[in-house]
Amino acid sequence: MTADATLTLRAPLQRRVDGSTVAWSALRGLDAAGIGAQEVWVEDLERATLGDLFEVKGAPAPRIRLVGDLGLMDGIGAGLTAGELVVDGDAGWHLGRRMSGGVIEVRGNAGPLAGGADPGAKRGMTGGEIIIRGSAGPMAGAGIRRGLIVVQGDAGDDAGRAMIAGSVLVFGSLGENPGLFSKRGSIVAFGAHTPSAPYRYACTYRPPHLRVTLRYLQARHEVPVAAGQLTGAYRRYSGDLAELGAGEILSWIP
Repeated sequence: MTADATLTLRAPLQRRVDGSTVAWSALRGLDAAGIGAQEVWVEDLERATLGDLFEVKGAPAPRIRLVGDLGLMDGIGAGLTAGELVVDGDAGWHLGRRMSGGVIEVRGNAGPLAGGADPGAKRGMTGGEIIIRGSAGPMAGAGIRRGLIVVQGDAGDDAGRAMIAGSVLVFGSLGENPGLFSKRGSIVAFGAHTPSAPYRYACTYRPPHLRVTLRYLQARHEVPVAAGQLTGAYRRYSGDLAELGAGEILSWIP
């Protein structure tokens, strides 16, 4: 069993916290004092530290675990390059912003722009994996360049907006305008959805690469995958035809 460095929220958050200033990849090598000294910014209060917000135990350890409702904490996992970060609760906006490696698992819901690009930026995450056990807000995977985002619940509008490459898998319902302005990459929809207008039906087939991905998710992350999702057929829609048209939405046929 993997040992954890556990950060437990001392009290419910009352204001938004910007966690994007934390060197998340470095936390694995720090002791409790070093983790606690990492700076964050709290709305209306300016500077604070992780130690002000969390009780830290078990450090150093290869896996970092955050415990509590962090729906008001934005930028968790920003810049992650390696290692594993687990959020035992909800997460705020910009989960995994600018991440290029490692794994983030959220055992709850995630706010808007999970793995997505910063305002004005062209690229979102460039590698790594984000596993969201609950639902994701709008624009999950917006501008994603590489990497994998899995949403076991529903995803909001504009998932995969302007994505450049990578994959976004949504097991629940998918909001409006998925993959709009996409250049490449794959959105896989297992639940209710409507392909965006600039996508066109291409074919129905059984994508072998998707079967490999789903078996990996079963084995590595214990994502519940139905037998029919492994062996069933998918409608492939190509788009965005106003862009390169090299992206796709794969719609599972139950």
